[in-house]
Amino acid sequence: MHNSLKMVFALMALIAGMVISMPLFAHGVDDATKTFLAGNEGVSIIPFLYIGAKHMVTGYDHLLFLVGVIFFLYRSKDVLIYVSFFTLGHSLTLLFGVLNDTHVNAYLIDAIIGLSIVYKGFDNLGGFKRVFGFKPNTKAAVLIFGLFHGFGLATKLQEFKLSSDGLVENILAFNVGVEIGQFVALLFILLAINYWRRFDSFLRFSTMTNTLLMSGGLMLVGYQMTGYFVS
Repeated sequence: MHNSLKMVFALMALIAGMVISMPLFAHGVDDATKTFLAGNEGVSIIPFLYIGAKHMVTGYDHLLFLVGVIFFLYRSKDVLIYVSFFTLGHSLTLLFGVLNDTHVNAYLIDAIIGLSIVYKGFDNLGGFKRVFGFKPNTKAAVLIFGLFHGFGLATKLQEFKLSSDGLVENILAFNVGVEIGQFVALLFILLAINYWRRFDSFLRFSTMTNTLLMSGGLMLVGYQMTGYFVS
């Protein structure tokens, strides 16, 4: 039991670390990736697959939202449904934003992504029922916020003025890579949460965990809005 409790607290510490790190690292792009994206010409399927997967695995804002989405989902069927809504949403706006050269302010989009994390933590805490007397349609909310997450991905790619040569193939590859990265990250998140659910501490610390999610979302909102007003 002692080792089990240590594992539980380690999982909570991991979530807390993601919350603290999120404003610094969300949507970060390393120098090698920047150089490749800025200079790439033609179809480059494998590199864009890799970049998409890496971006999702290191995208703490996306992952924290997914943690909130699946936190109280106990059936695999429900996890699949909700993740599919999220995937549909961010795939549509990622492809639409880049291929149609639709520009949105990156700070505002990332602030809305932060609000999506706040929403999910608040929803998991039963806040809507207690404060407003109703509960939003969670599937619709996940789909809608998925659309904003996709625009967040699109705005990051648009910063690099990608070549039109092979753009469709490269963006499709990037999107597939994002889904691969999401699947890998989600697999580890599910394994961790399912392990935690075996102990009483899961429900005992669920309020603290979802409060951490809300705090992380608020930190991201504040960070991005500060960038918006001073840029």
